[in-house]
Amino acid sequence: MPDALTLGFVPFAAPAKGVFVVFCGEGLKLGPATAKALGATAGLVARAGKAERFTGKSGSSLELVMPAGLKAGRLIVIGVGKAADLQPRDFVKFGGIAMGKLPTSAREACVFAEMPRGRMSAEQAAELAQGVRLRAYAFDRYKTKRKEDETPPARRSVTIAAADAAAARKADGPRAAVTEGVLLARDLVNEPANVLYPAEFARRAGELKKLGVGIEVLDMRAMKKLGMNALLGVGQGSRHDSRVVVMRWNGGRKSEAPVAFIGKGVCFDTGGISIKPAGGMEDMKGDMAGAACVTGLMRALAGRKAKVNAVGIIGLVENMPDGNAQRPGDIVKSMSGQTIEIINTDAEGRLVLADVIWYAAQRFKPKFMIDLATLTGAIIVALGHQHAGMFCNNDDLANRITKAGLAAGETVWRMPLGPEYDKQIDSKFADMKNTGSGRFGGAITAAQFIKRFVDDKMPWAHLDIAGTGFDSRQNDVNKSWGSGWGVRLLDRLVADHYEKK
Repeated sequence: MPDALTLGFVPFAAPAKGVFVVFCGEGLKLGPATAKALGATAGLVARAGKAERFTGKSGSSLELVMPAGLKAGRLIVIGVGKAADLQPRDFVKFGGIAMGKLPTSAREACVFAEMPRGRMSAEQAAELAQGVRLRAYAFDRYKTKRKEDETPPARRSVTIAAADAAAARKADGPRAAVTEGVLLARDLVNEPANVLYPAEFARRAGELKKLGVGIEVLDMRAMKKLGMNALLGVGQGSRHDSRVVVMRWNGGRKSEAPVAFIGKGVCFDTGGISIKPAGGMEDMKGDMAGAACVTGLMRALAGRKAKVNAVGIIGLVENMPDGNAQRPGDIVKSMSGQTIEIINTDAEGRLVLADVIWYAAQRFKPKFMIDLATLTGAIIVALGHQHAGMFCNNDDLANRITKAGLAAGETVWRMPLGPEYDKQIDSKFADMKNTGSGRFGGAITAAQFIKRFVDDKMPWAHLDIAGTGFDSRQNDVNKSWGSGWGVRLLDRLVADHYEKK
């Protein structure tokens, strides 16, 4: 969220200036408090709606400049469709829509927290505010010139008019912390690789100490001592040394096992010796979106003081071609002791995860492990940009992730695992090879590779976020290239099932 945006809560009332945003249902149905705040202007809305063929369809809007009967300089009416069709996650969405409808030049705005059926609860008003904050985000720190109509005012103020402003303000606190986690993840993904290399990523993750997160950084010497040769092999062609960052939030009982989140952090991926085509390679600055999500999640949990013990571990590397780079045909011994034949150096993320997942399980013995990685183009072929691919060895965990994703609007689709796919990564020269046979089922064979580093008794899920972590389909709460996908989903998972009540 830009520093220029401030957001607060006020009691129900029409604003004295700025932009006034209200919601209506089909047939221009207004809530009672909204109709009261508009007064005689409600009739003007009805006439203008008829002239503009605005009926209150979900996501549509009607704009009136200098509306008679209101002190506000502009009135924006946003349609929400049939009231009976509203879902809990829609309040975040409509907050984003409201922010998106504001003119770039608007300095002040008031969003009325009422739907056609009546007043929003404090929690719903807070979710509306979350949508405003998420939509307000822009990554433009490197722009030195802008067109005049693209330049927002130095300060922007948005207030949410709520039935109980104090209760909404209280409900907003945890959601604002989660939003900050999402925006941190977006920042990390959007940064160019010449700025955000492994050591710098580790430094930024270290800033979470201010929130009470325990930080430990494993350098090259520590990783070599642990035997993290799969991870180290990926980064050996880069001038930037690799890192592993361990983030710990202890908000639960002292003796309670933590929940664990592991992120792939390839700060730039050329493909290594198996170099990628030049076209679109610039997008590979986002190949650390899994690590960004885990860092943002730890920011969210600490920010809202979640009553859970959680550990986030990210493997940070660069995959570069060099005289010292890993070669196809090389064999490395992972931290687990299993050996891996490198068939394709562009299948590097799974090598990073292999060591970090093993390390997480052995050291922390968590309740479950979830890893996130922009791992395969194959998952985009299968699912597009609408869902992340989920591979899981535990039905209860899979169902909980699915439900959390639906609630947060960050959806997953469960994909298969099985011995038939596993055979495809057997190697003639080592315990396994790092790619499957042929081009089919690539996301599945990648998941099968990771699964070889997970004890079958440990609940584990792998989320392939190649289609959602960056350059994904933009929506009402995100217009950024880096999406911050996964932070809200995993925070919801923790809040619903793993926090001490």
